[in-house]
Amino acid sequence: MAEIYRMTAGRRLANTFIRAMLTVGVPIKDTYVLTVRGRRTGRPRSTPVRLVQEGGQRWLVAPYGPVNWVRNARAAGQVTLSSGRRSETVAIEELGPAESAPVLRRYLAEVPIVRPFFDVTPDSPLEAFAAEAPRHPVFRIVGPAGENRSRGASL
Repeated sequence: MAEIYRMTAGRRLANTFIRAMLTVGVPIKDTYVLTVRGRRTGRPRSTPVRLVQEGGQRWLVAPYGPVNWVRNARAAGQVTLSSGRRSETVAIEELGPAESAPVLRRYLAEVPIVRPFFDVTPDSPLEAFAAEAPRHPVFRIVGPAGENRSRGASL
């Protein structure tokens, strides 16, 4: 059975450290500071995230489930991704289980630290990842905020 994510003091400290590293421009592979407006307060909220990237397509994965950044992103429909001095505000679209499955598989293979929060392994069949998908939302980055783009390639 998968672990349930809890924001502990250690995780909060680690997130603060990673966010600070990214803010000053220290590159961390496929990792960005995600900023989104709070759905109730309207204040910007930031957290480090790791993107899945392939063939010009990018996806945001919520390995710990529908945590606050996920709920805020769903409400806003867009997020800002930053690393160092570079920042971009992008529109996002939540994927269904079938589309999420290959992205989740790749994420789990690339980010082993999140494996305890999944009931699948990187070697599990895609059907198992599709069953797991409702617990781990995946968002496709569809383009700059305010721009309408057609759907791109998949994994």
